[in-house]
Amino acid sequence: MLIIPAIDLRGGRCVRLVQGHPEAETVYGADPVAMARRWASGGARWLHLVDLDGAFAGSPQQLEIVGRIAAALDIPVQLGGGLRTLEQIESALAAGVARVVLGTVAVTNPGLVREACSVFGSDKVLVGLDARNGLVAVKGWQDVTSRHILEVAKEIGECGVERLIFTDTARDGMLMGPNLGTIRELAVHSGLRLIASGGVSCLDDVIGLRELEPLGVEGVILGKSLYEGRIRLEDALSAAAVQ
Repeated sequence: MLIIPAIDLRGGRCVRLVQGHPEAETVYGADPVAMARRWASGGARWLHLVDLDGAFAGSPQQLEIVGRIAAALDIPVQLGGGLRTLEQIESALAAGVARVVLGTVAVTNPGLVREACSVFGSDKVLVGLDARNGLVAVKGWQDVTSRHILEVAKEIGECGVERLIFTDTARDGMLMGPNLGTIRELAVHSGLRLIASGGVSCLDDVIGLRELEPLGVEGVILGKSLYEGRIRLEDALSAAAVQ
């Protein structure tokens, strides 16, 4: 199972938010490129970048930094946050990211997701499915829709997407453990490959997710637990590899 460190970008710095609230910010570094190199040198095989400014603004805001990160590494990076048009997706890929993560637009305009998969290839397009109490959240988690995650996941699969990132927004940044029940349900019923995100606080959480790998859980994104030293990257990598 892949261990994917997250770098959340806001105002050119590495930050983490609690449950996606802009006012609940902790700054973990002023040099995103150095942070990316740290995780890559520690053995990460992918990095997950989030343009938080882009997520709130509805269009990418950090592509210059993203491009510098991608150019500095020998491992691929994926980017989410504010990508809502084909032109924006193309710009992100041109900046050097290996694949993009579409969030709000996957709910509001699934036709664009279908077109993106057709134009750029399904291997270049992921969907970030964020939910609270089983309902999909959009616009940087600021709005919760009335649509259930399984309904949207099925629609996503029909658009040609092969994998999605699932985040339980109530757990993100809270270090209270991932929502294993929902992750299992989503993996089983969506038929998509799944990357889990949000709430991981210890190695037991990593092991719990690894045990879902046969169901299609192929990775986990780690954020606050890494930055606060609750999990060492090398230990997470070992826990994810042991069968």
